[in-house]
Order: sequence, then C-alpha cells, then structure tokens
Amino acid sequence: MKVVAIHGSPNADGLTASLAREALAGAAEAGADIELIQLTEHALEHCRQCGNGWFKCRETGMCVIEDDFEAIRAKVMEADALVLVTPVYFWDLSESVKVFTDRLRRCNVGDPGDGLDGKPVIGIAAAGGTGNGIAQCLVQMDQFFKHTGLEIADLITATRRSGEYKLPAARAAGKAVAEAFGG
Repeated sequence: MKVVAIHGSPNADGLTASLAREALAGAAEAGADIELIQLTEHALEHCRQCGNGWFKCRETGMCVIEDDFEAIRAKVMEADALVLVTPVYFWDLSESVKVFTDRLRRCNVGDPGDGLDGKPVIGIAAAGGTGNGIAQCLVQMDQFFKHTGLEIADLITATRRSGEYKLPAARAAGKAVAEAFGG
C-alpha cells in the first residue's frame, strides 16, 4: 500500500507539517510505503480556465499548464490512500492547497474511473492562530472530496492549543487507513 500526504504550509517544521508526518508515520507502522509532498516547494500555477473554462482538462483529463502539477497528480493517482493537510488561512484552505485542489478537481471531475473515486482520504485542517475558521475550512475540504469522489476516512482539526494531543490522532488515523484499506 502507498500513502501520500500533501501539505500546504511553507513551514516545514510547523504544526501542519508535523500532522502530515504523524499521519504518514502511522501508515508506515501498518506497513505502508509513504511519501510527503510539501506543495510550497513546487511550482504550481492557478487554473487559467482555458478556452471557455473547460479546455483540455475536460477533453483529455490533462492540464495544459507546464509546471509541477501533473507530476504531483501522478503520485496522487498512484497512491492507495491520501492525507491532505492544510493550514487554515482566512477560514479556507491555504493558497497552495487551493491551487492544487482546484486543478485536480477540474481535471478529474465527472470521471468515476479516474483513479480518485473511492480512494480513502484523511483531511486535516491546522489553525495556528485563533482557531477561527477551522470548521469552515473542513467544509471546503469536504466539498473537494465529494467533487472528486474521494472517500473520507477521517477529518481532523488541530489548533496551536490542541496540536500536542492531535498529533497522536493523526498517527492513529494514518495507521487505521493503512490497515483498513491496505489489504
């Protein structure tokens, strides 16, 4: 089994990254191969809404923008399970996660055989400030998961005040997904 975690924080040592690493550590404990992708280390442009808004992505399922998106997308498609971790910025996904999910959704919407349908995902929202907006951020993640057919295995919130006791929860979620879907 392969589990890929994607996180969208520029801080490789912060709460968001720690939650992603813990989820992967749990998956590894259950025997999964793991990979961590920090989106802010990659070149990702926003969707251009080519043509009339549905250009090559609608026709071929491929994005025409030449950046790191397709390489990351290939890893997501090859994975057996995903972990998506975002810091909460302005009650929403981080900009890097938003760019990636917007493009992934556009390239994969409406195709049940696209490699995402039914794939388990753990969604984690990490708020380093007040914690305000964390529930709204999970709503955005939930909508993305529904649009792409991903199967929610768990949704976790963490704040700077709860992070210490949420790290073991992320590890347990990663382990549970690898055990439940790895067979």
